[in-house]
Amino acid sequence: MSSTFRLLKIVRVLFAERIDEFLPQPKRGPLRALSWIIPKVRMRRSRGERLRDALQALGPVFVKFGQMLSTRRDLLPPDIAAALAELQDRVKPFPGAVAREIVEKDLEASVEDIFSEFASEPMASASVAQVHAAQLKTGEEVIVKVIRPGIAKVIEEDLKLMMTLAKFVEKNFVDGKRLKLVQVVSDYRVTILDELDLMREAANTALIRRNFENSPICYVPQIYWDYTRRNTMVEERIYGVPISQIHVFKEKQVNMEKLAERGVEIFFTQVFDHSFFHADMHPGNVFVDINDPENPIYKAIDFGIVGTLDPESQAYLAQNLIAFFDRDYRAVAELHVESGWVPKTTNVGEFESAIRTVCEPIFQKPLGEISFGVLLIRLFEVARRFQMEVQPQLVLLQKTLLNIEGLGRELYPELDLWKTGKPFLERWVKERLGPKGILEYTKRNGSRWVVQFPKLTNSLLEAPERMSRLESLQLHQTEALVDLAKEAKRQRRGRHVASLIGIVGLGIAGFALSGQSAWMTQHWPLFVGILSLVLLIRR
Repeated sequence: MSSTFRLLKIVRVLFAERIDEFLPQPKRGPLRALSWIIPKVRMRRSRGERLRDALQALGPVFVKFGQMLSTRRDLLPPDIAAALAELQDRVKPFPGAVAREIVEKDLEASVEDIFSEFASEPMASASVAQVHAAQLKTGEEVIVKVIRPGIAKVIEEDLKLMMTLAKFVEKNFVDGKRLKLVQVVSDYRVTILDELDLMREAANTALIRRNFENSPICYVPQIYWDYTRRNTMVEERIYGVPISQIHVFKEKQVNMEKLAERGVEIFFTQVFDHSFFHADMHPGNVFVDINDPENPIYKAIDFGIVGTLDPESQAYLAQNLIAFFDRDYRAVAELHVESGWVPKTTNVGEFESAIRTVCEPIFQKPLGEISFGVLLIRLFEVARRFQMEVQPQLVLLQKTLLNIEGLGRELYPELDLWKTGKPFLERWVKERLGPKGILEYTKRNGSRWVVQFPKLTNSLLEAPERMSRLESLQLHQTEALVDLAKEAKRQRRGRHVASLIGIVGLGIAGFALSGQSAWMTQHWPLFVGILSLVLLIRR
Protein backbone atom coordinates (compact mmCIF):
# COMPACT_ATOMS: atom_id res chain seq x y z
CA MET A 1 0.00 0.00 0.00
CA SER A 2 2.82 2.43 0.89
CA SER A 3 4.46 1.72 -2.50
CA THR A 4 1.17 2.50 -4.24
CA PHE A 5 0.84 5.84 -2.44
CA ARG A 6 4.46 6.63 -3.21
CA LEU A 7 3.92 5.89 -6.89
CA LEU A 8 0.81 8.07 -6.95
CA LYS A 9 2.79 10.92 -5.39
CA ILE A 10 5.55 10.54 -7.99
CA VAL A 11 3.03 10.61 -10.85
CA ARG A 12 1.22 13.59 -9.35
CA VAL A 13 4.43 15.61 -8.89
CA LEU A 14 5.73 14.79 -12.37
CA PHE A 15 2.49 15.72 -14.11
CA ALA A 16 1.96 18.78 -11.88
CA GLU A 17 5.34 20.05 -13.11
CA ARG A 18 4.27 19.14 -16.68
CA ILE A 19 7.29 16.92 -17.23
CA ASP A 20 5.34 15.35 -20.11
CA GLU A 21 6.31 18.40 -22.18
CA PHE A 22 9.88 17.21 -22.74
CA LEU A 23 9.26 13.44 -22.78
CA PRO A 24 8.60 11.80 -26.15
CA GLN A 25 4.89 11.87 -26.98
CA PRO A 26 2.95 8.85 -25.65
CA LYS A 27 2.14 6.08 -28.09
CA ARG A 28 -1.26 5.39 -26.57
CA GLY A 29 -4.38 7.51 -26.40
CA PRO A 30 -5.04 7.39 -22.62
CA LEU A 31 -1.56 8.70 -21.83
CA ARG A 32 -1.92 11.52 -24.33
CA ALA A 33 -5.34 12.35 -22.93
CA LEU A 34 -3.94 12.41 -19.38
CA SER A 35 -1.24 14.88 -20.37
CA TRP A 36 -3.98 17.13 -21.86
CA ILE A 37 -6.31 16.91 -18.86
CA ILE A 38 -3.85 18.04 -16.18
CA PRO A 39 -3.77 21.86 -16.04
CA LYS A 40 -0.60 23.71 -16.85
CA VAL A 41 1.05 25.20 -13.75
CA ARG A 42 4.02 27.48 -13.27
CA MET A 43 4.91 27.32 -16.93
CA ARG A 44 7.10 30.40 -16.70
CA ARG A 45 9.97 28.13 -15.72
CA SER A 46 11.91 26.10 -18.27
CA ARG A 47 11.38 22.35 -18.59
CA GLY A 48 14.78 21.69 -17.01
CA GLU A 49 13.91 23.85 -14.01
CA ARG A 50 10.58 22.07 -13.60
CA LEU A 51 12.28 18.65 -13.69
CA ARG A 52 14.83 19.84 -11.12
CA ASP A 53 12.07 21.10 -8.81
CA ALA A 54 10.10 17.87 -9.24
CA LEU A 55 13.10 15.76 -8.18
CA GLN A 56 13.67 18.00 -5.16
CA ALA A 57 10.02 17.60 -4.16
CA LEU A 58 10.31 13.81 -4.36
CA GLY A 59 13.10 13.62 -1.82
CA PRO A 60 16.80 12.82 -1.36
CA VAL A 61 16.97 9.66 -3.47
CA PHE A 62 15.56 11.48 -6.50
CA VAL A 63 17.83 14.46 -5.87
CA LYS A 64 20.84 12.15 -6.00
CA PHE A 65 19.46 10.54 -9.14
CA GLY A 66 19.11 13.96 -10.78
CA GLN A 67 22.72 14.78 -9.94
CA MET A 68 23.91 11.59 -11.59
CA LEU A 69 21.60 12.09 -14.56
CA SER A 70 23.05 15.57 -15.09
CA THR A 71 26.42 13.99 -15.93
CA ARG A 72 24.94 11.96 -18.82
CA ARG A 73 25.13 14.82 -21.29
CA ASP A 74 25.33 12.26 -24.06
CA LEU A 75 21.74 11.26 -23.25
CA LEU A 76 20.13 14.57 -22.28
CA PRO A 77 19.47 17.85 -24.09
CA PRO A 78 21.88 20.58 -22.90
CA ASP A 79 19.20 22.72 -21.17
CA ILE A 80 17.97 19.80 -19.05
CA ALA A 81 21.49 18.67 -18.14
CA ALA A 82 22.41 22.23 -17.09
CA ALA A 83 19.34 22.58 -14.86
CA LEU A 84 19.92 19.22 -13.18
CA ALA A 85 23.56 20.14 -12.55
CA GLU A 86 22.26 22.83 -10.16
CA LEU A 87 20.82 20.23 -7.77
CA GLN A 88 22.48 20.45 -4.36
CA ASP A 89 22.49 18.09 -1.39
CA ARG A 90 20.53 20.52 0.78
CA VAL A 91 18.34 18.03 2.53
CA LYS A 92 16.51 18.56 5.81
CA PRO A 93 18.74 17.15 8.58
CA PHE A 94 17.62 14.49 11.01
CA PRO A 95 17.89 15.22 14.78
CA GLY A 96 21.30 15.22 16.42
CA ALA A 97 19.96 12.91 19.14
CA VAL A 98 19.21 10.27 16.49
CA ALA A 99 22.73 10.67 15.08
CA ARG A 100 24.15 10.05 18.57
CA GLU A 101 22.08 6.88 18.90
CA ILE A 102 23.38 5.55 15.58
CA VAL A 103 26.98 6.31 16.53
CA GLU A 104 26.64 4.68 19.94
CA LYS A 105 24.99 1.58 18.50
CA ASP A 106 27.67 1.23 15.82
CA LEU A 107 30.65 1.85 18.12
CA GLU A 108 29.12 0.04 21.13
CA ALA A 109 30.09 2.90 23.42
CA SER A 110 28.63 6.20 24.55
CA VAL A 111 29.51 9.37 22.67
CA GLU A 112 31.02 10.80 25.88
CA ASP A 113 33.42 7.86 26.13
CA ILE A 114 34.87 8.56 22.67
CA PHE A 115 34.50 12.30 22.08
CA SER A 116 35.25 15.25 24.31
CA GLU A 117 32.96 17.29 22.04
CA PHE A 118 30.14 16.28 19.70
CA ALA A 119 28.08 18.96 17.95
CA SER A 120 24.35 18.21 17.96
CA GLU A 121 23.74 20.41 14.92
CA PRO A 122 25.14 18.92 11.71
CA MET A 123 27.71 20.80 9.64
CA ALA A 124 26.08 19.55 6.46
CA SER A 125 23.15 17.33 5.53
CA ALA A 126 23.09 15.34 2.31
CA SER A 127 20.76 12.83 0.71
CA VAL A 128 22.38 9.73 2.20
CA ALA A 129 24.24 10.97 5.29
CA GLN A 130 24.98 13.99 7.42
CA VAL A 131 28.14 15.25 9.09
CA HIS A 132 28.77 16.41 12.68
CA ALA A 133 31.84 18.20 14.02
CA ALA A 134 33.53 16.51 16.97
CA GLN A 135 36.76 16.18 18.93
CA LEU A 136 38.30 12.94 20.09
CA LYS A 137 39.33 12.42 23.71
CA THR A 138 42.91 12.43 22.42
CA GLY A 139 42.43 15.99 21.11
CA GLU A 140 42.14 15.50 17.33
CA GLU A 141 39.45 17.51 15.55
CA VAL A 142 37.30 15.20 13.46
CA ILE A 143 34.05 14.97 11.57
CA VAL A 144 31.56 12.18 12.17
CA LYS A 145 29.60 11.04 9.14
CA VAL A 146 26.34 9.21 9.90
CA ILE A 147 24.04 7.36 7.50
CA ARG A 148 20.42 8.55 7.57
CA PRO A 149 18.19 6.24 9.64
CA GLY A 150 15.89 4.08 7.52
CA ILE A 151 17.40 5.40 4.28
CA ALA A 152 18.23 1.89 2.98
CA LYS A 153 14.55 0.89 2.95
CA VAL A 154 13.54 4.17 1.32
CA ILE A 155 16.21 3.75 -1.34
CA GLU A 156 15.16 0.16 -2.13
CA GLU A 157 11.51 1.16 -2.52
CA ASP A 158 12.31 4.21 -4.61
CA LEU A 159 14.72 2.24 -6.80
CA LYS A 160 11.97 -0.29 -7.55
CA LEU A 161 9.60 2.52 -8.48
CA MET A 162 12.26 4.22 -10.58
CA MET A 163 12.84 1.02 -12.51
CA THR A 164 9.08 0.58 -13.02
CA LEU A 165 8.78 4.13 -14.37
CA ALA A 166 11.86 3.68 -16.57
CA LYS A 167 10.42 0.51 -18.12
CA PHE A 168 7.06 2.25 -18.55
CA VAL A 169 8.62 5.17 -20.42
CA GLU A 170 10.73 2.90 -22.65
CA LYS A 171 7.69 0.79 -23.51
CA ASN A 172 4.99 3.44 -23.94
CA PHE A 173 6.73 6.48 -25.42
CA VAL A 174 7.96 7.02 -28.94
CA ASP A 175 11.78 6.81 -28.92
CA GLY A 176 11.58 5.89 -25.24
CA LYS A 177 14.34 3.33 -25.65
CA ARG A 178 16.70 6.02 -26.88
CA LEU A 179 16.76 7.55 -23.39
CA LYS A 180 18.10 4.25 -21.97
CA LEU A 181 16.44 4.98 -18.62
CA VAL A 182 16.53 1.33 -17.53
CA GLN A 183 20.29 1.30 -17.99
CA VAL A 184 20.68 4.63 -16.19
CA VAL A 185 18.62 3.44 -13.22
CA SER A 186 20.62 0.20 -13.06
CA ASP A 187 23.90 2.15 -12.94
CA TYR A 188 22.45 4.46 -10.31
CA ARG A 189 21.40 1.50 -8.15
CA VAL A 190 24.98 0.24 -7.90
CA THR A 191 26.30 3.72 -7.14
CA ILE A 192 23.87 4.66 -4.39
CA LEU A 193 23.93 1.25 -2.66
CA ASP A 194 27.72 1.49 -2.46
CA GLU A 195 27.35 4.86 -0.73
CA LEU A 196 25.33 3.26 2.07
CA ASP A 197 28.45 1.46 3.34
CA LEU A 198 30.78 3.95 5.03
CA MET A 199 33.43 1.24 5.47
CA ARG A 200 33.74 1.22 1.69
CA GLU A 201 34.08 5.01 1.58
CA ALA A 202 36.67 4.89 4.36
CA ALA A 203 38.71 2.29 2.46
CA ASN A 204 38.56 4.45 -0.69
CA THR A 205 39.72 7.47 1.30
CA ALA A 206 42.61 5.56 2.86
CA LEU A 207 43.84 4.35 -0.53
CA ILE A 208 43.72 7.78 -2.17
CA ARG A 209 45.42 9.29 0.90
CA ARG A 210 48.21 6.72 0.50
CA ASN A 211 48.50 7.50 -3.21
CA PHE A 212 48.98 11.23 -2.50
CA GLU A 213 51.14 10.81 0.58
CA ASN A 214 53.69 13.65 0.76
CA SER A 215 52.17 15.26 -2.35
CA PRO A 216 52.79 19.04 -2.55
CA ILE A 217 49.53 19.66 -4.43
CA CYS A 218 46.87 17.39 -2.87
CA TYR A 219 45.91 16.41 0.68
CA VAL A 220 43.43 13.70 1.74
CA PRO A 221 42.20 13.46 5.36
CA GLN A 222 43.02 10.58 7.68
CA ILE A 223 40.49 7.89 8.61
CA TYR A 224 40.16 6.81 12.27
CA TRP A 225 39.49 3.11 11.78
CA ASP A 226 38.83 2.38 15.47
CA TYR A 227 35.69 4.52 15.21
CA THR A 228 34.51 3.61 11.70
CA ARG A 229 31.70 1.18 10.95
CA ARG A 230 29.10 0.62 8.21
CA ASN A 231 26.84 3.49 9.37
CA THR A 232 29.46 5.69 11.06
CA MET A 233 32.76 7.12 9.83
CA VAL A 234 35.20 9.28 11.78
CA GLU A 235 37.61 11.30 9.67
CA GLU A 236 40.17 14.05 10.22
CA ARG A 237 38.62 17.50 9.95
CA ILE A 238 40.19 19.65 7.26
CA TYR A 239 40.10 23.41 6.80
CA GLY A 240 40.20 25.28 3.53
CA VAL A 241 38.32 27.58 1.17
CA PRO A 242 35.55 25.85 -0.85
CA ILE A 243 36.63 25.67 -4.48
CA SER A 244 33.47 27.51 -5.53
CA GLN A 245 34.47 30.72 -3.67
CA ILE A 246 36.47 32.19 -6.51
CA HIS A 247 36.08 35.72 -5.18
CA VAL A 248 38.10 34.72 -2.08
CA PHE A 249 40.92 33.37 -4.25
CA LYS A 250 41.03 36.61 -6.18
CA GLU A 251 41.01 38.69 -3.02
CA LYS A 252 43.93 36.67 -1.62
CA GLN A 253 45.72 36.87 -5.01
CA VAL A 254 45.93 33.12 -5.45
CA ASN A 255 47.78 31.97 -8.56
CA MET A 256 44.65 30.94 -10.50
CA GLU A 257 46.50 29.45 -13.46
CA LYS A 258 48.50 27.17 -11.18
CA LEU A 259 45.38 26.28 -9.20
CA ALA A 260 43.54 25.22 -12.37
CA GLU A 261 46.50 23.31 -13.81
CA ARG A 262 47.07 21.46 -10.53
CA GLY A 263 43.48 20.31 -10.58
CA VAL A 264 44.01 18.82 -14.04
CA GLU A 265 47.30 17.26 -12.95
CA ILE A 266 45.62 15.60 -9.96
CA PHE A 267 42.96 14.17 -12.24
CA PHE A 268 45.42 12.69 -14.74
CA THR A 269 47.61 11.36 -11.93
CA GLN A 270 44.68 9.50 -10.40
CA VAL A 271 43.47 8.08 -13.71
CA PHE A 272 46.77 7.01 -15.25
CA ASP A 273 49.34 6.69 -12.44
CA HIS A 274 47.09 5.41 -9.66
CA SER A 275 44.33 3.68 -11.69
CA PHE A 276 41.92 4.87 -8.98
CA PHE A 277 40.14 8.21 -9.15
CA HIS A 278 37.66 10.32 -7.19
CA ALA A 279 34.50 10.20 -9.34
CA ASP A 280 32.42 12.75 -7.42
CA MET A 281 34.51 15.89 -7.79
CA HIS A 282 31.72 18.45 -7.54
CA PRO A 283 32.55 21.80 -5.82
CA GLY A 284 31.13 20.69 -2.47
CA ASN A 285 33.82 18.01 -2.16
CA VAL A 286 36.86 20.16 -2.95
CA PHE A 287 38.62 22.71 -0.73
CA VAL A 288 41.84 24.69 -1.16
CA ASP A 289 44.56 25.60 1.33
CA ILE A 290 45.66 29.12 0.33
CA ASN A 291 48.10 29.86 3.16
CA ASP A 292 50.69 30.19 0.38
CA PRO A 293 48.77 31.89 -2.49
CA GLU A 294 51.48 30.98 -5.00
CA ASN A 295 51.26 27.29 -4.11
CA PRO A 296 47.62 26.40 -3.45
CA ILE A 297 46.98 22.87 -2.16
CA TYR A 298 43.83 20.89 -2.95
CA LYS A 299 41.98 19.11 -0.15
CA ALA A 300 39.43 16.51 -1.23
CA ILE A 301 36.68 14.74 0.74
CA ASP A 302 33.76 12.34 0.20
CA PHE A 303 35.15 9.33 -1.66
CA GLY A 304 31.92 7.36 -1.75
CA ILE A 305 32.04 7.20 -5.56
CA VAL A 306 35.32 6.18 -7.17
CA GLY A 307 36.38 4.81 -10.53
CA THR A 308 39.09 2.43 -11.69
CA LEU A 309 40.71 1.62 -15.01
CA ASP A 310 42.50 -1.63 -15.78
CA PRO A 311 45.91 -1.38 -17.54
CA GLU A 312 44.40 -2.23 -20.93
CA SER A 313 41.75 0.51 -20.66
CA GLN A 314 44.39 2.98 -19.47
CA ALA A 315 46.66 2.24 -22.42
CA TYR A 316 43.90 2.40 -25.02
CA LEU A 317 42.43 5.57 -23.53
CA ALA A 318 45.81 7.34 -23.42
CA GLN A 319 46.62 6.34 -27.01
CA ASN A 320 43.11 7.34 -28.11
CA LEU A 321 43.45 10.81 -26.65
CA ILE A 322 46.89 11.33 -28.18
CA ALA A 323 45.59 10.13 -31.56
CA PHE A 324 42.68 12.55 -31.23
CA PHE A 325 45.05 15.41 -30.48
CA ASP A 326 47.05 14.48 -33.60
CA ARG A 327 43.75 14.06 -35.55
CA ASP A 328 44.74 10.52 -36.48
CA TYR A 329 41.20 9.16 -36.74
CA ARG A 330 42.33 5.90 -38.33
CA ALA A 331 44.31 5.12 -35.18
CA VAL A 332 41.29 6.01 -33.02
CA ALA A 333 39.06 3.62 -34.98
CA GLU A 334 41.62 0.80 -34.89
CA LEU A 335 42.20 1.25 -31.14
CA HIS A 336 38.47 0.94 -30.49
CA VAL A 337 38.33 -2.32 -32.38
CA GLU A 338 41.51 -3.69 -30.77
CA SER A 339 40.27 -2.85 -27.28
CA GLY A 340 36.96 -4.63 -27.87
CA TRP A 341 34.97 -1.44 -27.25
CA VAL A 342 33.28 -2.01 -30.62
CA PRO A 343 32.69 -5.38 -32.37
CA LYS A 344 35.62 -6.96 -34.21
CA THR A 345 33.45 -6.98 -37.35
CA THR A 346 33.26 -3.16 -37.41
CA ASN A 347 34.22 -1.62 -40.75
CA VAL A 348 37.24 0.46 -39.68
CA GLY A 349 37.00 2.74 -42.73
CA GLU A 350 33.36 3.63 -42.03
CA PHE A 351 34.10 4.10 -38.34
CA GLU A 352 37.04 6.39 -39.13
CA SER A 353 34.86 8.47 -41.45
CA ALA A 354 32.14 8.84 -38.78
CA ILE A 355 34.68 9.97 -36.18
CA ARG A 356 36.20 12.50 -38.59
CA THR A 357 32.77 13.91 -39.46
CA VAL A 358 31.94 14.59 -35.83
CA CYS A 359 35.34 15.76 -34.59
CA GLU A 360 36.72 17.92 -37.38
CA PRO A 361 34.35 20.83 -36.57
CA ILE A 362 35.61 20.74 -32.96
CA PHE A 363 39.22 21.10 -34.06
CA GLN A 364 38.42 24.22 -36.06
CA LYS A 365 38.47 26.06 -32.72
CA PRO A 366 41.65 27.21 -30.95
CA LEU A 367 43.03 24.43 -28.73
CA GLY A 368 42.32 26.43 -25.60
CA GLU A 369 38.61 26.49 -26.44
CA ILE A 370 38.25 22.76 -27.14
CA SER A 371 36.40 20.87 -24.44
CA PHE A 372 38.07 17.60 -23.51
CA GLY A 373 34.81 16.37 -21.95
CA VAL A 374 32.68 17.24 -24.99
CA LEU A 375 35.21 15.49 -27.22
CA LEU A 376 34.83 12.28 -25.19
CA ILE A 377 31.05 12.58 -25.32
CA ARG A 378 31.11 12.95 -29.11
CA LEU A 379 33.44 9.98 -29.36
CA PHE A 380 31.12 7.77 -27.29
CA GLU A 381 28.10 8.93 -29.31
CA VAL A 382 29.77 7.86 -32.56
CA ALA A 383 30.97 4.59 -31.04
CA ARG A 384 27.44 3.75 -29.86
CA ARG A 385 26.24 3.97 -33.47
CA PHE A 386 28.72 1.17 -34.15
CA GLN A 387 27.31 -0.93 -31.29
CA MET A 388 29.82 0.10 -28.64
CA GLU A 389 28.90 -1.52 -25.35
CA VAL A 390 28.53 0.86 -22.40
CA GLN A 391 31.78 0.94 -20.45
CA PRO A 392 30.89 1.86 -16.82
CA GLN A 393 34.45 2.94 -16.01
CA LEU A 394 34.47 5.28 -19.02
CA VAL A 395 31.10 6.79 -18.05
CA LEU A 396 32.50 7.64 -14.59
CA LEU A 397 35.65 8.97 -16.21
CA GLN A 398 33.61 11.16 -18.57
CA LYS A 399 31.57 12.51 -15.65
CA THR A 400 34.70 13.31 -13.63
CA LEU A 401 36.45 14.91 -16.60
CA LEU A 402 33.44 17.17 -17.20
CA ASN A 403 33.51 18.21 -13.53
CA ILE A 404 37.27 18.86 -13.58
CA GLU A 405 37.19 20.73 -16.87
CA GLY A 406 34.23 22.89 -15.84
CA LEU A 407 35.88 23.65 -12.52
CA GLY A 408 39.23 24.44 -14.14
CA ARG A 409 37.73 26.79 -16.73
CA GLU A 410 35.74 28.55 -14.01
CA LEU A 411 38.93 29.14 -12.04
CA TYR A 412 41.00 30.11 -15.07
CA PRO A 413 39.04 30.66 -18.31
CA GLU A 414 42.23 30.52 -20.41
CA LEU A 415 42.99 27.00 -19.20
CA ASP A 416 44.24 24.83 -22.06
CA LEU A 417 43.53 21.27 -21.04
CA TRP A 418 45.49 19.95 -24.01
CA LYS A 419 48.58 21.87 -22.99
CA THR A 420 48.49 20.23 -19.57
CA GLY A 421 47.17 16.86 -20.63
CA LYS A 422 49.09 15.93 -23.79
CA PRO A 423 52.63 16.00 -22.27
CA PHE A 424 51.32 13.96 -19.34
CA LEU A 425 49.80 11.36 -21.68
CA GLU A 426 52.87 11.19 -23.90
CA ARG A 427 55.11 10.69 -20.86
CA TRP A 428 52.78 8.01 -19.52
CA VAL A 429 52.70 6.10 -22.83
CA LYS A 430 56.49 6.31 -23.12
CA GLU A 431 57.06 5.11 -19.55
CA ARG A 432 54.40 2.39 -19.45
CA LEU A 433 54.51 1.04 -23.01
CA GLY A 434 58.19 1.63 -23.78
CA PRO A 435 61.27 -0.42 -22.73
CA LYS A 436 61.32 1.16 -19.28
CA GLY A 437 57.68 0.27 -18.68
CA ILE A 438 58.20 -3.31 -19.83
CA LEU A 439 61.20 -3.63 -17.48
CA GLU A 440 59.19 -2.24 -14.55
CA TYR A 441 56.33 -4.62 -15.34
CA THR A 442 58.79 -7.53 -15.37
CA LYS A 443 60.19 -6.47 -11.99
CA ARG A 444 56.72 -6.18 -10.44
CA ASN A 445 55.61 -9.58 -11.70
CA GLY A 446 58.92 -11.45 -11.62
CA SER A 447 58.40 -13.12 -8.23
CA ARG A 448 54.91 -14.29 -9.25
CA TRP A 449 56.28 -15.70 -12.50
CA VAL A 450 58.98 -17.59 -10.58
CA VAL A 451 56.29 -19.18 -8.41
CA GLN A 452 54.22 -20.07 -11.45
CA PHE A 453 57.18 -21.40 -13.49
CA PRO A 454 57.17 -24.97 -12.06
CA LYS A 455 53.45 -25.25 -12.80
CA LEU A 456 54.05 -24.00 -16.34
CA THR A 457 56.92 -26.50 -16.81
CA ASN A 458 54.78 -29.38 -15.58
CA SER A 459 51.98 -28.29 -17.89
CA LEU A 460 54.37 -28.29 -20.87
CA LEU A 461 55.74 -31.73 -19.96
CA GLU A 462 52.26 -33.13 -19.56
CA ALA A 463 51.06 -31.58 -22.81
CA PRO A 464 51.93 -34.61 -25.08
CA GLU A 465 50.12 -36.98 -22.75
CA ARG A 466 47.11 -34.67 -22.64
CA MET A 467 47.13 -34.43 -26.43
CA SER A 468 47.26 -38.25 -26.66
CA ARG A 469 44.29 -38.56 -24.30
CA LEU A 470 42.45 -35.91 -26.26
CA GLU A 471 43.12 -37.68 -29.56
CA SER A 472 41.97 -41.00 -28.04
CA LEU A 473 38.83 -39.31 -26.77
CA GLN A 474 38.21 -37.75 -30.16
CA LEU A 475 38.70 -41.18 -31.82
CA HIS A 476 36.17 -42.76 -29.48
CA GLN A 477 33.79 -39.91 -30.11
CA THR A 478 34.24 -40.34 -33.88
CA GLU A 479 33.60 -44.07 -33.67
CA ALA A 480 30.52 -43.44 -31.55
CA LEU A 481 29.27 -40.93 -34.11
CA VAL A 482 29.81 -43.44 -36.94
CA ASP A 483 27.91 -46.10 -35.01
CA LEU A 484 25.18 -43.60 -34.30
CA ALA A 485 24.95 -42.70 -38.00
CA LYS A 486 24.72 -46.39 -38.95
CA GLU A 487 21.99 -46.95 -36.42
CA ALA A 488 20.09 -43.91 -37.70
CA LYS A 489 20.41 -45.25 -41.26
CA ARG A 490 19.08 -48.65 -40.17
CA GLN A 491 16.17 -47.00 -38.42
CA ARG A 492 15.38 -44.90 -41.48
CA ARG A 493 15.53 -48.01 -43.68
CA GLY A 494 13.19 -49.81 -41.30
CA ARG A 495 10.76 -46.93 -41.42
CA HIS A 496 10.88 -46.96 -45.23
CA VAL A 497 10.21 -50.71 -45.33
CA ALA A 498 7.33 -50.36 -42.92
CA SER A 499 5.93 -47.49 -44.98
CA LEU A 500 6.15 -49.41 -48.24
CA ILE A 501 4.64 -52.54 -46.75
CA GLY A 502 1.86 -50.39 -45.33
CA ILE A 503 1.25 -48.78 -48.69
CA VAL A 504 1.19 -52.12 -50.49
CA GLY A 505 -1.06 -53.54 -47.83
CA LEU A 506 -3.43 -50.64 -48.14
CA GLY A 507 -3.38 -51.06 -51.91
CA ILE A 508 -4.17 -54.76 -51.69
CA ALA A 509 -6.92 -54.07 -49.17
CA GLY A 510 -8.33 -51.42 -51.44
CA PHE A 511 -8.40 -53.71 -54.42
CA ALA A 512 -9.94 -56.48 -52.34
CA LEU A 513 -12.67 -54.21 -51.10
CA SER A 514 -13.36 -53.00 -54.61
CA GLY A 515 -14.03 -56.56 -55.82
CA GLN A 516 -10.66 -56.96 -57.60
CA SER A 517 -9.33 -59.83 -55.45
CA ALA A 518 -9.20 -62.19 -58.47
CA TRP A 519 -7.06 -59.66 -60.35
CA MET A 520 -4.77 -59.33 -57.30
CA THR A 521 -4.42 -63.11 -57.11
CA GLN A 522 -3.29 -63.14 -60.71
CA HIS A 523 -0.81 -60.21 -60.49
CA TRP A 524 0.61 -60.42 -56.93
CA PRO A 525 4.11 -61.44 -58.14
CA LEU A 526 4.33 -58.10 -59.97
CA PHE A 527 3.61 -56.21 -56.74
CA VAL A 528 6.21 -58.19 -54.85
CA GLY A 529 8.81 -57.51 -57.54
CA ILE A 530 8.17 -53.77 -57.53
CA LEU A 531 8.37 -53.73 -53.72
CA SER A 532 11.68 -55.63 -53.75
CA LEU A 533 13.12 -53.26 -56.36
CA VAL A 534 12.18 -50.19 -54.29
CA LEU A 535 13.68 -51.69 -51.14
CA LEU A 536 16.90 -52.47 -53.01
CA ILE A 537 17.13 -48.86 -54.22
CA ARG A 538 16.52 -47.52 -50.68
CA ARG A 539 19.51 -49.48 -49.39
